[in-house]
Amino acid sequence: MTDIKAQLDVLPGLDPRAPLLQVNDLHVEFRTRDGVAKAVNGASFWLNPGETLAILGESGCGKSVTAQAIMGILETPPGHITRGEIRYRGVDLLKVREAERRRVRANRVAMIFQDALSALNPVYTVGFQLAELFRVHRGASRADAKSRAIELLDQVRIPAAKSRINDYPHQFSGGMRQRVMIAMALALDPEVLIADEPTTALDVTVQAQIMGLLAELQRQRNMGLILITHDMGVVADVADRISVMYAGRIVEEAPVYDIYARPAHPYTRALLESIPRLDLKGQQLTAIRGLPPALTAIPAGCAFHPRCGYAKEPCRQDPAPPAYAVAPRRTARCHFFREVLGE
Repeated sequence: MTDIKAQLDVLPGLDPRAPLLQVNDLHVEFRTRDGVAKAVNGASFWLNPGETLAILGESGCGKSVTAQAIMGILETPPGHITRGEIRYRGVDLLKVREAERRRVRANRVAMIFQDALSALNPVYTVGFQLAELFRVHRGASRADAKSRAIELLDQVRIPAAKSRINDYPHQFSGGMRQRVMIAMALALDPEVLIADEPTTALDVTVQAQIMGLLAELQRQRNMGLILITHDMGVVADVADRISVMYAGRIVEEAPVYDIYARPAHPYTRALLESIPRLDLKGQQLTAIRGLPPALTAIPAGCAFHPRCGYAKEPCRQDPAPPAYAVAPRRTARCHFFREVLGE
């Protein structure tokens, strides 16, 4: 990995002692003809080097929008960041110039997109798209850039990388395209990697291969990894901490073992109970009643209360529950978290 001096030269004012990434009270809204959709409502979390944070929740809860805001690729309009901080090694990326933000993007903070086929340019070979990163960002010659691209394809275990570098995206399988995306994200040695549903539409065997590859590359490079997913099974073996998101807000955050052993928020508990289990074969699968709220009409108080079996009158009233300290390094936004824990 690039030495720390080179990392700090990317952006003035970076502090190597600060958290790798820190998101504080982030608010993102989309101004549409149907009203203002509040996609992210005060999300806060942090990430340290070598750590894996999983952001978990149903589709539409704000996970991918949060990632786009961090990367600085939110489409504006209609999307607008209305409040909050996104700090990379102490520097708020929302307050720097776009030219400086561009140097951080890909160089220090990179992203693997959900749909590799849409993210890759269909009219250029994968080798050209990989080599372009080195020519544009590192000033490499065509020969050096091509050589580095072949090395990257080898690292992500694409067979016969030297010959496949001349293939187009449609000539790769879904799993191989995702490996190409991982290679592109890692090309410039980022410190933070955001993986947005990296195993979507892949079969179980390929999912395991992709997650194993990400974990191995993370260990080699000591990267911080943010894994965005709706699948609790995917994160069980790879995450250090989990942030559970609902209606744009982090409702519970805890070390991975604590989340699975004793969930403290009713939504987290409901997600775990809805997972099929071998020891419950033949029994009816538990489902979370109702639907997530429309982001243009989020309920007062706790947004989960219309679907919650623990809800009482305080849950229906503003303000929303604060982040209660359940234990060291563990919080839950529920007035009745002790009841959920069975205490």
